[in-house]
Amino acid sequence: MSESTIKKTYTCIICPNGCDIEAEIKDGEILSITGHTCPKGEAYVHQELTAPTRTIAPSVLVTGGELPLASVRLTKPIPKDMIFPVMDEIKKLTITAPVCEGTVVLEKVCGLDSEVIITKNVKAK
Repeated sequence: MSESTIKKTYTCIICPNGCDIEAEIKDGEILSITGHTCPKGEAYVHQELTAPTRTIAPSVLVTGGELPLASVRLTKPIPKDMIFPVMDEIKKLTITAPVCEGTVVLEKVCGLDSEVIITKNVKAK
C-alpha cells in the first residue's frame, strides 16, 4: 500500500536567513525541497529527514570548586535518538576543581565520534 504525499515545513537554523523550507515526501522518498535561499538550507532539511543530529550543552557536577557546576558541550553532533543515552552518561560525571575550558572529560561518549568537553573554567575554592 502506498503512502500519500506528505509535506513538512522546517525553519532553517543554519544561517541568519531562517528560511521556511518545505519538503515533499512520498513512500519515504524525498520528492522535493523548496524555499531555501542557499544550499545549506537544502542540506539541513535533507539531514533532518534522513539522519537528524543534535548537539547538547549540559553541565557536570564540580567538587571543590567556586561553582557547583561546569558547562560542557559535545565536540560533534550526535544522532538525535542518542541524546538521552548520552545525557545519562554525562549525568554520571563528577569532576574536581580546578577545571579548565577545553578539557575533555569523556571520550567517544556512548561509542560515538564525539567527546564531552568543558566550556567554562572553574577555580578551586
